[in-house]
Amino acid sequence: MKLAAQGLAFGYRERRVGSDITLELQSGEVLCLLGPNGSGKTTLFKTLLGLLPAQAGAVLIEGRDARTLARDEIARQISYVPQAHAAFFPYTVRETVLMGRTAHLGLFSSPSARDHAATATAMERMGITHLADAVHTQISGGERQLTLIARALAQEARLVIMDEPTANLDFGNQLRVLERIRALAGEGIGVLLSTHDPDHAFLCADRVAMLHAGRLMASGKTTEVMTAERLQEIYGVTVAITAVPLRNGATRNVCLPLGW
Repeated sequence: MKLAAQGLAFGYRERRVGSDITLELQSGEVLCLLGPNGSGKTTLFKTLLGLLPAQAGAVLIEGRDARTLARDEIARQISYVPQAHAAFFPYTVRETVLMGRTAHLGLFSSPSARDHAATATAMERMGITHLADAVHTQISGGERQLTLIARALAQEARLVIMDEPTANLDFGNQLRVLERIRALAGEGIGVLLSTHDPDHAFLCADRVAMLHAGRLMASGKTTEVMTAERLQEIYGVTVAITAVPLRNGATRNVCLPLGW
């Protein structure tokens, strides 16, 4: 399964946000979109999902132009996890995850045994089965984010787009979400996620695309693309990339600020 953007320009009717974006996401990999506030990450995601029309270029889903596909066809191929937000309606976690089956239901259909089974499987994969009957408005931010990811998984799409899935989470919950994202790739699901934190890319991404002022600065393998010079250019701060040892004898890169 592959999602591709070819020479994509995106934005809103009154203004263009970005242009000349070429990238692709394959099943079984994590691609991290890295960039500062205002660089166009969320607008790009909305365009990839067909929520906004492309201003130039094309979005291809398994080689087919997304403009020729119905909304439910796209939803069966690509699911979406929005930015973390406070819940307003007192649905249970199970009910919230079940909403992910909408793409498979007819207009007046009720959820089937198959839909409930997919919901249970999605909750199990995200480790939230014990929260099934909890009210979504009364669980922690980290648990709500895992619930939103489970809702996306219930769609049974092979690709998932996640808009800042660790935003507003504490350190422990950030790591738990990133661990789950890495596990999804191991199950053959392609994940495209955005973040402001370079260390998140080092933790879980196979490849990185760096977006700056609506342009794709660089794209490729994480360890090759993520350089101190590029990070300094997009964030305006001096940093160093340092390898730290892990308990298994391997190393992992981390990003450190300099000049404080």
